Amino acid sequence: AADKIRLIPQDFFAELCEQIIQHLNHKIPGVNTAELCQRIQTSGVEINIGDLAKIANILSFLFSTAARNNLSTEELVTTLGSAGSTLPKHAVQVIRHVWNEQGKAIAVSEDARTMATVGQFVDMKWKLGVAMSSDTCRSLKYPYVTVTLTVADPSGQITDKSFEMTIPQFKNFFRQFKEMASVLETV
Repeated sequence: AADKIRLIPQDFFAELCEQIIQHLNHKIPGVNTAELCQRIQTSGVEINIGDLAKIANILSFLFSTAARNNLSTEELVTTLGSAGSTLPKHAVQVIRHVWNEQGKAIAVSEDARTMATVGQFVDMKWKLGVAMSSDTCRSLKYPYVTVTLTVADPSGQITDKSFEMTIPQFKNFFRQFKEMASVLETV
């Protein structure tokens, strides 16, 4: 991971660290590594989304462990150095700065930890479509609904999950949402 961190320019690495801290503080639902990876690649750095996601997971673990152990900035930097870390100097400087500025605000209550193991709903998009024909059937005229859910998994990675439903399935889905809404109104 240290070799991949060396590739990331300091400003992008700082942005990644700050987004992770914001995620751990429940200010944002997750870190959009796909968008950040695209911007890093546009700047001329060759890195893939899988490597960036691994780095984000490592940093998230680092910051949450430091918060759980209530480490000061110097203790965190000393721990990084004593662990035989081969982190580049610019990365250690960014970690020191971000932790010094925002690290103490991380809430590590039991409720926050429990919620973090489930993931978080970010957005939902849907569209109505009609399948007109296929290679095995000339005339389908079959309506369907495509739903795309954007979720942040426990590590903070934002992903899209898509599925299709028939109209009867969608009506059942809609009915269940209405039931949830009515229950929430009584709370």
